[in-house]
Amino acid sequence: MNWRQFLTPVKSVDADAAKAYLADKKVEDVTILDVRQPKEYESGHIPGAVLAPLPGLTDHLDKIDKNKPVMVYCAVGGRSRVAAQLLSGQGFKNILNLSGGFKAWTSDTAFLGEEKGLALFDGVTSVEQALTVAYSLEAGLKDFYETMAGKVDNDPAKQLFQKLSQIEIKHQERILKQYAETTGKAVSHETFENQALPGVLEGGLTTEEYANLLMPSYDTVSEIIELAMSIEAQALDLYLRASEKAVNDAGRKALVQIANEEKTHLRLLGELMEETLEGK
Repeated sequence: MNWRQFLTPVKSVDADAAKAYLADKKVEDVTILDVRQPKEYESGHIPGAVLAPLPGLTDHLDKIDKNKPVMVYCAVGGRSRVAAQLLSGQGFKNILNLSGGFKAWTSDTAFLGEEKGLALFDGVTSVEQALTVAYSLEAGLKDFYETMAGKVDNDPAKQLFQKLSQIEIKHQERILKQYAETTGKAVSHETFENQALPGVLEGGLTTEEYANLLMPSYDTVSEIIELAMSIEAQALDLYLRASEKAVNDAGRKALVQIANEEKTHLRLLGELMEETLEGK
């Protein structure tokens, strides 16, 4: 199966450009959207920013004015990039992502890191294809987390990557069950795996190559949670967009169900981030 860029490109600006953009804007003329967790927001935020944590963003879209420009930011740019994609998919037109996030906003040093997140999906014409692609995505994420677990030296970080990998296995099981219920066809892991591109992530990179690209950064629990939130939100966005393009009702319902499961997973990661920031 061929993977290709599925999401609408997001316009990103650095901190200097963002500050210049906001300089001649009245407060009421632009929405500054902070998609971090409450504890992060409380520790410091851009003046006038509205808090809308990424895990619950889709539940608060009706509170954001689509007619106003929206500048989205998070800690370092990963979650906000995905949030901007979510907004774009829901009809928002004028969106900016703050590259480097709040870290770049408050620093005199330019942010040089890669923007994290996956942009993985292919067009689907049937529920069978939709669920096969979904299974492939979950398999790729499982392999990614396993690879990262083998690379970090920090024990809590290693354990978290291992836990995330196990969750993806459960997602795969759910997809297999949903495939059988939706299509009336029993299918094995082997059948799906033979149709997938195992271990291939963004831009044709293998899991190993992608993990190497992200190193040596993600070695603390909070950074790993942020990475996982970016990835899961990206998956949520992919499933929501794909459901809108599904050619039949069965395919749409299957993808919406998977999207709802990703949303639950994202909420749990948000709660874990809060607990981590509180030192629990």
